[in-house]
Amino acid sequence: MPEGRGDDIPRGGSPDPPRPDAARGGCGDPPRDEQQQPQPRRDSSLAPLAQNDSVGRAQKDSVGRTGATVEADGLHFAYVRGEAVLAGLSMRADAGRLTCVLGPNGSGKTTLLRLLAGLARPGAGEVRLAGRPLASYRRADLARRVAYVPQETLAAAPFTVAETVLMGRSPHIGALGFESQRDWQAAAEALRQTDTVRFAERGLDDLSGGERQRVLLARALAQEPDVVLLDEPTAFLDIKHQHAIYGLLRRLAAGQGKTVVAVSHDVSLASAYGDHLVLLSRGRVAAAGTPGEVVRPAILREVYETPVRVRTDEATGRPYVLPRPPESSRFS
Repeated sequence: MPEGRGDDIPRGGSPDPPRPDAARGGCGDPPRDEQQQPQPRRDSSLAPLAQNDSVGRAQKDSVGRTGATVEADGLHFAYVRGEAVLAGLSMRADAGRLTCVLGPNGSGKTTLLRLLAGLARPGAGEVRLAGRPLASYRRADLARRVAYVPQETLAAAPFTVAETVLMGRSPHIGALGFESQRDWQAAAEALRQTDTVRFAERGLDDLSGGERQRVLLARALAQEPDVVLLDEPTAFLDIKHQHAIYGLLRRLAAGQGKTVVAVSHDVSLASAYGDHLVLLSRGRVAAAGTPGEVVRPAILREVYETPVRVRTDEATGRPYVLPRPPESSRFS
């Protein structure tokens, strides 16, 4: 059995709560022991550091590894025997591209993302990272390479935003747990990229749901992963920050060569920013390709079981979707 195979992760069943050293790395809730013993507040240093433009430039020049292709091959998964959530699903997300996973509720989007992150194991099939089976990676190595941003926001905890973002560096910090200058710079740059610098000295319980969602993303970016997996990253966000987040995801992919996979319910938003769309239906891939290949009335009507209109944005040439009420509906 390969070292670090991760056999404590269930196969084809309900996954156990991920451990702090799992692939979600710096993207999950704070470890329990850290919740019970809050660390000293360090926020007075991080905010000024994040506002220093030279730090941002230094971080961009020292990205390190680029992204790595993530592949799912024939994935089957069921939380309850006989009730498949994924049924032979295959897909691919390449480095340097923003891949958006779409589909109706219950189509398997979140389950797929958790399998790609290594937080659960398929009943059949395989996930590969850079051509290597995910199960063959040591957990510590996977934690440094893959960041997972869940849909739910952070629960209120006695930590500042700066302290929370610094937790994203945990896969890189040694056993003694002392942050290096590199760790501080990575956290500061993550604050700057997500427009959360002004929150650095505030506690998590002082933030709105949307603000905490951006802190989750900042913690993932502080991890400096090769692969970023996000479940509804713009949930709870207003229009301005929806576009800011997707613009950032585009830059991570196109500018830094990372592999970025985002689950979304918003077809138009995914179409506006995504390089590659994967549309799921009942645990299978119904369509995959460019926005122009996937966002088509006939395809969307069949998958979402509702009529839609598809128009083309004159400025970008990308399609967007408008709902089409049934002919019998009347509105005053």
